[in-house]
This record gives sequence, structure tokens and C-alpha cells, in this order.
Amino acid sequence: VQLQASGGGLVQAGGSLRLSCAASGRTFSSYVMGWFRQVPGKERDFVAAISRIGGSTYYADSVKGRFTISRDNAKSTVYLQMNNLKPEDTAVYYCAVYGGGGYYHRASYDYWGQGTQVTVSS
Repeated sequence: VQLQASGGGLVQAGGSLRLSCAASGRTFSSYVMGWFRQVPGKERDFVAAISRIGGSTYYADSVKGRFTISRDNAKSTVYLQMNNLKPEDTAVYYCAVYGGGGYYHRASYDYWGQGTQVTVSS
């Protein structure tokens, strides 16, 4: 599986961005997908996950009510809509394919995209 993340950029606090992650292959609808983020020198942290057909979603407490994960299986793409962005949301954001275990754990994900930088200015 190959993943290509896009949509990052520089935005002022309070603004919005939508990240996209396009997956290769014909079995995208069989994947649970997740988003993580990482600040240099720190661990890669869970942001959100979505079930195979999008019926269930999971969020880190820090982004609940501000971020929304969604997917379009016809386009083999998962999205992360980020609203009311804060400077502490600044990070490289990664999409990933879930492989088993807890949704919130980095080790539960088998395939990763290359990351897209999100910078929120105050």
C-alpha cells in the first residue's frame, strides 16, 4: 500500500485546513485508516481514526470537536478536516493503514504516508 498525504500549509490560529491522503490499490475499503502527527523530537501521536466504511470514528482528546476524519472509498482517499486550528497543532501529519491492536497506538499501523507539514501561526 502506498499513501500520499497532501493539503498541509501555513495558517493563522483559528483557521482551517483539510488534509487528504490518497491510497494506492483496489482494497482501500478494507482498511481502517488513521492520522497521526509528530513534532520534531517528540513521539508520533494519534490524531484520529476511521472504520472501513466510515461508520465509526475515533479522536484524540486534544482535537475532539475541532477535527473531523472522513473517507471516500470510491476515491481511495481519507480526509482530515481541521478547524479552529491552534499553534499547538503545528506538526507533520501522517496518514496510516491500521494493522491491528489499539487504534491509538502507533505500533498498530502498518503502512505510512510521507507526511505533510501543518504550521499554525499565533
